[in-house]
Amino acid sequence: MSHVLSVNVARPRANPAKPSATTGIDKAPTDGAVLVQAPGSPGPGAGSGLAGDIIGNGKLHGGGDQAVYAYAREDLDNWSGRLDRQISDGMFGENLTTSGVDVTTAVIGERWRIGSDGLVLELTAPRTPCKTFAAWLGIPGLIKTFTAAAVPGAYFRVITPGHVRAGDSITVTDRPDHGVTVQTVFRALLTDPSLLDGLQYIDALAEDIKRKARRRAERSA
Repeated sequence: MSHVLSVNVARPRANPAKPSATTGIDKAPTDGAVLVQAPGSPGPGAGSGLAGDIIGNGKLHGGGDQAVYAYAREDLDNWSGRLDRQISDGMFGENLTTSGVDVTTAVIGERWRIGSDGLVLELTAPRTPCKTFAAWLGIPGLIKTFTAAAVPGAYFRVITPGHVRAGDSITVTDRPDHGVTVQTVFRALLTDPSLLDGLQYIDALAEDIKRKARRRAERSA
């Protein structure tokens, strides 16, 4: 059964890539139910969709299109073997560690109903690696390695707020037929810009990515 293995919220700490700043990348499993709701538009002060979580850099992270970040436990296990170290739930900065669902091949606009409290999330974008992520794990060349693997995890917006807890079921209630996956968009952003062609027409896609696709289309017109 597809389910939430753990719900992870930040333990604020100094950013290892910029010690004068605070980061929320260090996330740990929490007990009990956590409220999930839309945090608002990206920008300074933008927050996480999870109560009690924090976003260190509101210019690049958080807000409506990045309210919740999910990563599959199966993919974390693969990374544990590849990096020769234990990767615990939340260590990649994910809010939801999932089990039994392939996040990498999930489709942009796919909707997940989670648990019995009415929570509905809509998939918007892949996560792209940043200096904070690499510095937090302390692995040389991690950004290059993460980019080549193209197993980025997924961001979601909140369609219907509700509570989430470890063990909650995940049900895919809607899957668009355009076939554009998390992995496809990740590659479009980082390794193959030609894959951006046409992405501006995918309504559920994060707005910043649609803008990139529109600019590409305008340049080639």
